[in-house]
Amino acid sequence: KGQNPVFPRILGHEAAGIVESVGEGVTDLKAGDHVLPVFTGECKECRHCKSEESNMCDLLRINTDRGVMLEDQKSRFSINGKPIYHFVGTSTFSEYTVCHVGSVAKINPLAPLDKVCILSCGISTGLGATLNVAKPPKGSTVAVFGLGAVGLAAAEGARMAGASRIIGVDLVPSRFELAKKFGVTDFVNPKEHSKPVQEVIVEMTDGGVDRSVECTGNVNAMISAFECVHDVWGVAVLVGVPHKDAEFKTHPMNLLNERTLKGTFFGNYKPRSDLPYVVEKYMNKELELEKFITHEVPFAEINKAFDLMLKGEGLRCIITM
Repeated sequence: KGQNPVFPRILGHEAAGIVESVGEGVTDLKAGDHVLPVFTGECKECRHCKSEESNMCDLLRINTDRGVMLEDQKSRFSINGKPIYHFVGTSTFSEYTVCHVGSVAKINPLAPLDKVCILSCGISTGLGATLNVAKPPKGSTVAVFGLGAVGLAAAEGARMAGASRIIGVDLVPSRFELAKKFGVTDFVNPKEHSKPVQEVIVEMTDGGVDRSVECTGNVNAMISAFECVHDVWGVAVLVGVPHKDAEFKTHPMNLLNERTLKGTFFGNYKPRSDLPYVVEKYMNKELELEKFITHEVPFAEINKAFDLMLKGEGLRCIITM
């Protein structure tokens, strides 16, 4: 939805791999390096890359419509002489892929690729939304909307930051038990209440939570996430991607009362500069990745992985090539 259909195409964007070879002019990487391909790149030269406040590279930020390499506008995949197109600069549902150097982050070669692969998109997005953008003070209260993998990564970030209370909001009751592993202390199912969920949370927390992180993409959840934070110091961070026709509506007094609304992209991480340090958090046992991985299938059974995702039965399913 909202994308131009470019087919045939090799999809996939969350992965880890080993550099097989490098092209002319590539000096930052060499054969044998362990890397995470990332759907949004970092050229290190543009004004965004040079700004400490941005991770939205002018050259390599996500482009779902582009199906070719930047250098010559051609594909590196083909069958019977006809091109197969790329996807968001990564095309990871493949044993071999070709990426721009700015779209791969070099990481610790001792890190297990079948674990750290999940840091190349969703887990880093949720984690960074909390640690880099919401920045909950120690002892604060945090609400997380949506308890899929990204939302649980946001909760994990709140746990790492020392939040005293983490409220999980989701429509699927079965997710609540699992969420306890990620530091979630309270659960709210909006279906179980006659009033808007933001009012329920405000009552639970004596005026609202200190921080909220929205990880659903549902515009009503976004509004609830903003309206459930405390006035003056409350900060709401939007992570989910809404429908292209969605509109965010709230009373201006919610802003005039000094609540803050923020958005984030990839958790404000610069992929090449920051991901190596996130991998080190895992290596140092500050960050647990194993609890996000619920299933594993061989590539031939990739449709099983999609079924698990659509049914909401798994968090992350590792596909082995």
